[in-house]
Amino acid sequence: MPDMKILVTGGAGFIGSNFIHYWLKNHSDDQIINLDALTYAGHLESLKDLESSPNYQFIKGDITSADDVKKAISGVDVVVHFAAESHVDRSVIDPLLFVKTNILGTALLLEAALDAKLKRFHHVSTDEVFGQLGPDDAPFNEATPYSPRTPYAASKAGSDHLVRAYYQTYGLPVTITNCSNNFGPYQDPEKLIPRFITNLVAGQKVPLMGQGENIRDWLYVDDHSRAIETVLQKGKAGETYCVGGEEKSNLEVTKKILQLLGKDESLVEHVEHRLGHDFRYAIDSTKLEQLGWQVEHSFDEWLKKTVEWYKENEWWWKPLKKGRPNVDRSAQKRYE
Repeated sequence: MPDMKILVTGGAGFIGSNFIHYWLKNHSDDQIINLDALTYAGHLESLKDLESSPNYQFIKGDITSADDVKKAISGVDVVVHFAAESHVDRSVIDPLLFVKTNILGTALLLEAALDAKLKRFHHVSTDEVFGQLGPDDAPFNEATPYSPRTPYAASKAGSDHLVRAYYQTYGLPVTITNCSNNFGPYQDPEKLIPRFITNLVAGQKVPLMGQGENIRDWLYVDDHSRAIETVLQKGKAGETYCVGGEEKSNLEVTKKILQLLGKDESLVEHVEHRLGHDFRYAIDSTKLEQLGWQVEHSFDEWLKKTVEWYKENEWWWKPLKKGRPNVDRSAQKRYE
């Protein structure tokens, strides 16, 4: 797909900004339009180096506004749809915001995509739509039934179903990726890895839910960008592809971060589990691997690089931590 004009929704967020960097580095003839509402999780500072690029344009707009979407999608070939409310704890506190952004926003984008006659509408989703796994269960794959357990996961499941419906009903050329937990630079410090790194750098304790027994599948963000690239280039319209990395317990991740920063376990504060806290996620990426994709960034090596990035870029994350409410505690206590 040479010389494309791509609309990236939520491009000022963590994965979106990394995807834009990746795409323009590897597809220098393409143009990127970044549509982002700049909520608390959208940071234009993550894209400062692209402000003067003739191949990059930022539009401040909301995917829940039909007018904003219609203006941004004009003349576009492909949409890569990242924009979403994504923090599980926040979804426990304010589920209707997640329904509005993740379901209504996706529906408005799909309507505009039909009118624009896109070559591809790529929807970025999550493994959380599948629910949780037991310790010995087989990993999620594209045939796993949906069983969301939180408002966030349910809202993403709803958006997935809408995307598939627009393919089946109208023939809109869509693809979906359901990915595991991403990590890397420019991730908002409300998420586990950057939160623990930045807390420890600032001399604060880290809040580990339970005993850290919950297990997540971790994927370095550039491997996710390459997965989307692979699906756009080789994926089949109407198909879903699961994208996974390496399984680690939250306790394992915490200990690795402590070790990399030269800290001990006295800085771990055990807190209550959030409501609906899924035990384990794991992903079988076989279908995507058959298109030629594979994980290139090992967890241990790139966690070390991620820790170094946060140590060297306090200018980026320190302002984001000021005045932030304790969201995880609020999520635990809403129904007490």
